[in-house]
Order: sequence, then C-alpha cells, then structure tokens
Amino acid sequence: MKEFSVKDLAQIIKADPTKNIDGVFTGVSTDSRTIQPGDCFFAIGGENFDGHDYVADAFAKGAACAVVSRDNKSPDHSLLIVSDTIKALGDFAREYRRQMNFKVVAITGSVGKTTTRQIAYHVLRRHFRVFGAPKNFNNNIGLPLTLLGADPQDQIIIAEIGSNHPGEIAYLTQIALPDVALITNVYPCHLEGFADLQTIIQEKSSISEGLPADGILLINTDFDRLVTACRAKGTRVITFGKSDTSDIQIANIAHSGAGSSFTLDGSRVYLPLPGPGNVENALAAWALCSRFGLTADDFAQAVKTLPAIPMRTELLQIGTLTVLNDCYNANPASMKNALDILANVAACGPGEKSRLVFVCGDMAELGRQSWQLHAELGRLVAHAKVQLLLAIGKFARITAEAAKTNAKQNVQAKCFNDTASACNNLQEFIRDDDIILVKGSRLAGLELVVEKLKECFS
Repeated sequence: MKEFSVKDLAQIIKADPTKNIDGVFTGVSTDSRTIQPGDCFFAIGGENFDGHDYVADAFAKGAACAVVSRDNKSPDHSLLIVSDTIKALGDFAREYRRQMNFKVVAITGSVGKTTTRQIAYHVLRRHFRVFGAPKNFNNNIGLPLTLLGADPQDQIIIAEIGSNHPGEIAYLTQIALPDVALITNVYPCHLEGFADLQTIIQEKSSISEGLPADGILLINTDFDRLVTACRAKGTRVITFGKSDTSDIQIANIAHSGAGSSFTLDGSRVYLPLPGPGNVENALAAWALCSRFGLTADDFAQAVKTLPAIPMRTELLQIGTLTVLNDCYNANPASMKNALDILANVAACGPGEKSRLVFVCGDMAELGRQSWQLHAELGRLVAHAKVQLLLAIGKFARITAEAAKTNAKQNVQAKCFNDTASACNNLQEFIRDDDIILVKGSRLAGLELVVEKLKECFS
C-alpha cells in the first residue's frame, strides 16, 4: 500500500489517539507473527485469539502504530482507540479504495468464486498490473486487507465477497465499491444462516448496491430467479451462460479427463481444469475479462497456461492413484460437480482395474436441512457408481447409508468419526489404480488425507 499518515488514519476511523501521531505507516497487518516494520497493527478479537494480547509483540517488531479497542498502557507507542477494530479496518479500506485510481472487481456466488478469481487474475495480469487476494480473503477482515494490500501503481483489484448470513454482502460491497461485480451462481449453501434459496439470491444480488451509476453487474443467466432479482435492482446487467438469451455465450463444450475445451466468440479455448463446473467458472472469468477490452483469443492464449488451483478440483497423480483433491470446502452444488468430474476422469482413466473411491467429509452450515442434503448426496454417490465410500463425520454417515440404499451395484462403505482415524486406515482400503475424490467442508481438514496418500503410495 502507499505510505499513509497516522494522523489521517485517526480521522478516518474516528479514533481517540493516546499520544503524538505525527508518524506514517506503510502497511496493515492483523497478525503479529507476520508484521513488518512500519506496519499499522489492527488488534482483532477472534474465537481463539485476541489481537490485543499481541500489541506489545507488534511494536517489538517495528509496528508504527496500533488500532485497538482498549488501552493496553503502552505510553511509548502510538495507539488509536476505537470501539470496534473490525469496523475501523473496513472504514479505512473504503477510504483507501476511494483515494486510489485502480478499478475494483468484486466476485460473489455460491460456488466457484475463488476459481473464477484465479482464472481472471491469470488472464488479466498479462495485460494489466493486477492485484488479487493472496488467499480466500472474502469476509469483513479479508476483503479490507485485500484492498489495503494494493499499491498505487496497480490498475485492477480482484476481490472476493462471501457471506454466511444476511446483510454481509451489502456491508462488504460498500467497502469495495466495485466498478464491476460478478455473481457466479446461486445454490443452497450456508443454510444455517440463510433460510432458503430466495434469501441467498437476495443476499448475492445485494453486491450491486456498491456499484456506481455506470457500474456493471455480470450474472449467470442460467439461474432465472437470480436474473429476475438483479434486474429489479435497476443496475446495468450483462448476462453470461449456456442459454441463447445470454449476452455472452459458450458453445461446443467437450470434456477430457484433465480439462475441457469450448468456443468463445469464434476462438477455441482449452481449459486445463477438469469438469463442467470449471467451464462455467471460465465463462464467468471471460465475461469479466471482456469488460477490460480483451479478445477471446487473448483469453484462450492465457488460459491454456493456467496452473492447477490447490485443493480445488486439483487433479494429482500419486503413484498409480489418480486423486481429485477438492477438499477446500463443500456444499451440495460443489459436491455434485465434483462427482461429475470423478465420473468423467474415470471415463478417460486407466481402465477396468480402476475403482471409483470417494473420501467424503461433512458439508457444514446446512442447518435443519443437513440430514436431507446429506441423504441426497448419498443418492448422487450411488448414481455416480462409486465403489468405495470412506465417510468422515456424523453427517457423512447419512450419506453412506443413503448410498448403500440407493446403489444398484455393490458399494463398500466405511465410516470414521474424524479425519485422523480415516488416515490411519487408508492403506487397508485404498489399492493401486484407484481414482479417488477427496472432498468435504473446511472443518474436516481433508488435506490430511491427501498428504497421507502421498506418504503411503508415492
């Protein structure tokens, strides 16, 4: 970020300073472990840690100032006291964004936000100076840090906006103030915080509230209720999708085991990511990139060099095993997409010796619909002809029972209480040439399964 005056920061966040604040800072941090000399430290309270306990550590590492919600009696350092440090971080990020000349793109949706962001970043950075979130920074802490991480020389900022309760996107879009907003899709997810799909649609469409009068909202026309809700906002809407009514269309889709190809505006595109869901992500990314003057050929030339995205439909070869590492997170829609990819990889796979294996973790935050949606997942597992299901967690047990009940072929199912137990028993169940999908919500930590497979079968 650009150099910023501590005094100006105090005015923006309406802070009560404890001492002389004539200095400057050159970065922002919420983590005392990674703070750099000259940073401003925001003390954030969380479930497991409270940043106020690490203010002294931040100053010891050279912090220029700290934003806190209580005075920790540091007379030799600049403290800015506010009632809410998270709100102060958002207020500062909004003002910083207003002062910069870069364009901001904000991406939301139930599935595919991060992959769409990664594709767009990979393409746009060939033509512009682009800054994107270093991680899955899409909440009331991560989004401000994304904006504040940009330099004055950056031309485009690509940010994600997520939500697990109503009103979150409306708040975050007023911080990002995007020039272009994009909604990838809408599916039932985070149902613990959202009552139903219509509430999710209203939440996602609220991203338009941060757009300027000449802003553009890009939406997936394959979701009729989303289109209706967005058009009712009165914002300029551009649609993308498979439908003939879409402003931006895709054609001639063909899938192979490790990737897909399709046609955009007369140019043939090869996407080195597997499955139909990633084709939809690429189409969303193209809709975004085309707003910045790129041609379909520009897009095609860049996308063919796209690297794999860790833990998101990442296709790995571990010895004789083919592993689809999609363990970053999970909801009903992304589970269905991953099973489709598994079946497609198998169709292009090594042959008759291969079994389809699904290491399945719980889908979190589904509220009262958890039982129903995990049972539905079991029916999808049976339809996908999975032969071995390793279920991890209390809800995944429901999936295992439903898979056995609905399967026309024999499904071997083994249930584990936790990921560590599953890892300890992998060698008993996994065999050479298996094609394995590993997927569950973040809380399951299924990347440990992938690491164990590497340890045992490489």
